[in-house]
Amino acid sequence: MKKHLLLFILLFTLIKVALAQDTVKQERTTFHFQETIITQNNLPFNALYTGKNSLLPKTQTETSLTTTFFAAARLWKGAEVYFNPELSGGAGLSSTLGVAGFPNGETFRVGGVQNKIYIARVYFKQNFEWGTEKDTIDDDANQLAGLKSKRYFSIAVGKFGMADFFDNNNFSHDPRSQFMNWALMDNGAWDYPANTRGYVLGLTAELGQPTWSLRFALTMVTTQANQSVWDAKIGKANTQTVEYEKRYEIGGQKGTLRLLGFLNNGKFGNYDVAIAQNPKAPNVDSTQAYGRHKYGFGINMDQYLAKNFGVFARASWNDGHTETWFFTEIDRSVTFGSELKGANWGRPDDEVALAFIADGISPSHREYLADGGYGFIIGDGKLNYGTEMIAEIYYKLDAYKKKFFLSPDYQFIINPAYNKDRGPVNVFGIRAHVEF
Repeated sequence: MKKHLLLFILLFTLIKVALAQDTVKQERTTFHFQETIITQNNLPFNALYTGKNSLLPKTQTETSLTTTFFAAARLWKGAEVYFNPELSGGAGLSSTLGVAGFPNGETFRVGGVQNKIYIARVYFKQNFEWGTEKDTIDDDANQLAGLKSKRYFSIAVGKFGMADFFDNNNFSHDPRSQFMNWALMDNGAWDYPANTRGYVLGLTAELGQPTWSLRFALTMVTTQANQSVWDAKIGKANTQTVEYEKRYEIGGQKGTLRLLGFLNNGKFGNYDVAIAQNPKAPNVDSTQAYGRHKYGFGINMDQYLAKNFGVFARASWNDGHTETWFFTEIDRSVTFGSELKGANWGRPDDEVALAFIADGISPSHREYLADGGYGFIIGDGKLNYGTEMIAEIYYKLDAYKKKFFLSPDYQFIINPAYNKDRGPVNVFGIRAHVEF
């Protein structure tokens, strides 16, 4: 009888272990979907003058749309492949012109409002792991469920977004679910490599340890600012990005600090040369030449102060001698804010968040705009320089089972495009976001 009981206990234990192992089985494939629609309206505002790249001072209403299909598969041990076809359409206010910290992070400077389908991401990733400490990874968009060692080295090659791997922040990173402003997606002065829709060709590598990570990326550069044709002269046109991430706890609450540095090389125009060539109407594009560089750094932190409340801050700078090539015309930026979950009022999946932005540009960039020069996103024909300051507040409502969210949003913009002679601007918005 005792033998049978022991055998039964042993068999039960083996079955329990087997079932436990099955619950953490490495997921082979995953499929997800998202759609985001943002409608924004700006009220009329005062403007002493308006240039070809100005935010128009009249009432406007514009809507943007993005739809993305996320597919991922595990090929062999540590090997994964990702494929994301995407559709986007619509436009930002004034054709996405006139504000450096533009209020809609889902819009692009593509020159048209018609819907277009394209490949957002297609890349291969190989992960090498060691050690016994494991993290449990949940199924999500571009994330295969399973166990992952806290000690690893990975390399990814293909087409991806730099924000997929760099400058993450728990509270300020994704305009589809968090703040909508461009300067709150990433460090504003990081002219991060991308084509006009925000994606890049290259490779990235990451070394991970239990409390820190180190990342590096080498990517291609487009032949023209804010365009999509890749420069084949990789030896002269390339970018390098490095980031160190430290994870820690203060009073039992999680926090993260990230330090980022970048160097962009390519056929860039120079503001000082453009002014010297034509002081009354400088054109930075006419000065483009290989051998030009842009370098800078960023600091990024987020910190939970309680289970449902956290704060964040970023600060970034670039040298500002060469023209903005990829992201937006910001050479110095400071942002900070907070997020509060709705558990205190019985809505645990709702959130309210508030953030502040202060953006600036280099002396050469200021003089260029003041002399009547234009970039690819700002330029009023004149400039009475002042720091561009923005406040954003939103409320995210879980409208249906963490699948459908509605987010009313308000942004107040002082000195749009760094110009004291224009504004302030009031921008009201509403975002509908579906994911599954």
